[in-house]
Amino acid sequence: MLSIIGLFTILIVVVLLISGKVSPIVGLVLVPIVGAFSAGFNFEQIGEFFTSGTQSVFSVAVMFIFAILFFGIMQDVGVFDPLIDKMISLTRGNVIAVAVGTVIIAAIAHLDGSGASTFLITIPALLPLYKKLKMSPYLLLMLVGTSASVMNMVPWAGPLGRTAAVLDMDVTELWRPLIKIQIIGLVLLIVLAVLLGLREKRRIAKNILADEKSMSADDSPELPVNVNQDQDTVAEKLLSRPKFYWVNVILAISVIGVLVWGVIPAGFAFMIGVSIALPINYPNIQDQMSRIKDHAPGAILMATIILAAGSFLGILNGTDMLNSIAKDLVTVLPAFIIPYLHIIIGVFGVPFDLLLSTDAYYFALLPIVDQVVTGFGVSSLSAAYAMIIGNIIGTFVSPLSPALWLALGLAGLEMGRHIRYSFMMMWGFSIVLLAIAVVIGVISI
Repeated sequence: MLSIIGLFTILIVVVLLISGKVSPIVGLVLVPIVGAFSAGFNFEQIGEFFTSGTQSVFSVAVMFIFAILFFGIMQDVGVFDPLIDKMISLTRGNVIAVAVGTVIIAAIAHLDGSGASTFLITIPALLPLYKKLKMSPYLLLMLVGTSASVMNMVPWAGPLGRTAAVLDMDVTELWRPLIKIQIIGLVLLIVLAVLLGLREKRRIAKNILADEKSMSADDSPELPVNVNQDQDTVAEKLLSRPKFYWVNVILAISVIGVLVWGVIPAGFAFMIGVSIALPINYPNIQDQMSRIKDHAPGAILMATIILAAGSFLGILNGTDMLNSIAKDLVTVLPAFIIPYLHIIIGVFGVPFDLLLSTDAYYFALLPIVDQVVTGFGVSSLSAAYAMIIGNIIGTFVSPLSPALWLALGLAGLEMGRHIRYSFMMMWGFSIVLLAIAVVIGVISI
């Protein structure tokens, strides 16, 4: 019964997010509360689950607020403008080249194994370029998320660490056979980026043609549009600080360096960055407050969603719904597919990411699958690799991932639209990668 309630709770939340009928906060807060009541938990217990869940994401929420302020100020003062102009000149505005470059930049950015830092580094830098070329920001998020997922197989990232703990083996030994999968995955993703870039190029051309037809059919004067554009340009120039360009670049690189180094909490690093950036660029206190007020609404909105997601995860974990789903999943499967259970779980690994947290998947489901298939002569490593490769690509398409909420906030995007845009593509990519792992012998059947 607990599994059924948990399953319905997650499915309802996912459906609400995809449909866009209600605010994410409403779905993430109210639905799990109803589910917990249905499972027999009282208000006091639910309150404890809420506290535990929000505490787990509180640092992410704080980091997000100050990261949005920091990168907003850096964009105001023009830090990213030369980078955008340089990338446009290198790619000559080539949409395909930008898509391929996104994959490579995201892979390098994720060498530290942190999804949050990867999004913090890539999204603010690349989003203005995507907007300038009229490329879809959802394509940016999908390419960054998929590239980061492939790189997430490094031993210092979460999935392999959890798997090594379950199998009681050295994480580096666990990682070595996966290096070839990472290389193949990045090559395939570059090919996919080329194909998606071609599709995006056609979409942009179609939209431009439609806009031209619309403008030719419209008899209204174009002067107000040009006036508004001129006003925007003037406003940008008033905010920019070309004399302090290299000071701001050094500041931005320093903050990102501290973030990657991990010597202090990320939220603290961005808090310091904001505190330095404001007086350097805007000595007048009214200008400083104006910059904060301008960027604060988006930061606060997404911080509240992150806290709501923490409440959601806290209730699902506290009620033990996620572990229950993982354990009961195996018991309902037909006997004839049990020897191939690791492959089946791997094939459906991305959809499972919408239902199970990372901890539930690796600490609850993996031990059960390992115990079952090893009785049929399948090695524990094959079982683990099938589950890792099948699941890891879906990491950044799941509403259970706090880092994804951070990325959505940085890009100003919606979870439901991201799932609709990216889910099938990422699932298909995951299945192809899993099949290649079987063919080259990393996974045995």
